[in-house]
Amino acid sequence: MAHILAVDDDRDLCELLKSALERDGHQVCLLTRGEDVTPRHCTWADCILLDVMMPGEDGFAVCRRIRELADCPILFLTARTGEADVIRGLGLGGDDYLSKPFHLAELRARVNAHLRRQQRAPRARMRRGGLDFDLAQKAVFREGTPLKLTRGEYAICEQLALHPGQTFSKEQIYEAVFGFDADGTEAAVTEHIKNIRAKLRAVGLAPIETVWGIGYKWKSED
Repeated sequence: MAHILAVDDDRDLCELLKSALERDGHQVCLLTRGEDVTPRHCTWADCILLDVMMPGEDGFAVCRRIRELADCPILFLTARTGEADVIRGLGLGGDDYLSKPFHLAELRARVNAHLRRQQRAPRARMRRGGLDFDLAQKAVFREGTPLKLTRGEYAICEQLALHPGQTFSKEQIYEAVFGFDADGTEAAVTEHIKNIRAKLRAVGLAPIETVWGIGYKWKSED
């Protein structure tokens, strides 16, 4: 069982979300206003579903406010699926997005895929490209200093770093990281990679290479 926080101003949709997710054994908390999300909600939740187009504090603003407090996947539920909106949401620290209208079966699959990924805990450490990975804690360090990566960003780094020199397509990365293949994943992976590269450049590293027309790989250290 996981704790799911769903924030959407559509009360009918909220009830549908609650019913669908409770069928999977999850405990669901519903809110209809972004400004009602508190730090207590952030520490309670194992996954957060955020509507983007809400009156008052919209989903993007909520994500920006709580990202440092919420150590869990954040999924946007939105009818705004233009590339600029997707890029903005992921840039604010979101992990995924689901286009409205959506099938409840897809929502359940996405949520459960993120939760499964979150619960995997390999007991190992590894060093790749000047970075130290703690695979149990899902953390990465540069000379002892932790890097502030979102869960999605960390998961992509881990996937690539575990297979240095191997090229993955964007679709393969998304499926390996989140466990679910769906439309729109290419833009999500592209934006995550851009954010990762910016954070790694800030500490003098550039271990991820683009393989044009195919995808990405972690530089081989051979």
